Amino acid sequence: MQYLEKFVNFIDNLNDKIGYLVGWITTIMVLLVFYDTFMRYVFHKGNVALQELEWHLFAVVFLLGAAYTLKEGGHVRVDIIYLKLSRKTKAWIDLFGTFVFLIPFSIMVIISAKGFILNSWSVREVSPDPGGLPARYILKAMIPLGFSLLLVQGLSEACKSFMVIMGYELKVRPKQKITHNRQEDKK
Repeated sequence: MQYLEKFVNFIDNLNDKIGYLVGWITTIMVLLVFYDTFMRYVFHKGNVALQELEWHLFAVVFLLGAAYTLKEGGHVRVDIIYLKLSRKTKAWIDLFGTFVFLIPFSIMVIISAKGFILNSWSVREVSPDPGGLPARYILKAMIPLGFSLLLVQGLSEACKSFMVIMGYELKVRPKQKITHNRQEDKK
């Protein structure tokens, strides 16, 4: 169980850091949307590349943020029934759902996206719109990355459920505060 706990902590910490990054990408995206909207409606000046950048950032937020959302329990479920269940029963349901739905779906998306992405990379796909963004193939590479993160977070959640079922108490490390201030890091 000690190895499972190390695996769980590693994956959870990884997705915490990615969630932090996604939070900043979301902030940048909101500022871009504000700027774009202001320019379009006040000065009647649109920018195709800026609008596409907003869509691309949204796609990155969605794809990379899905694993963090899973870790934090933010995905949709039928809470009316689930909340009334015992901890062990919830663990069984989560374990079943992870192995029957989440893992196969993630693998299916990763495998089926391969041709789509390789084709995009081979032609160095760009936006079809005049003034659009180059390098659309980089965005498409986020699909397997996002679903791979979701897959490993699903495995982490399955390990947590398994430990609950086995009666093992998971010792989760407290969330590490991510700072940019060197003085705070030394404390």
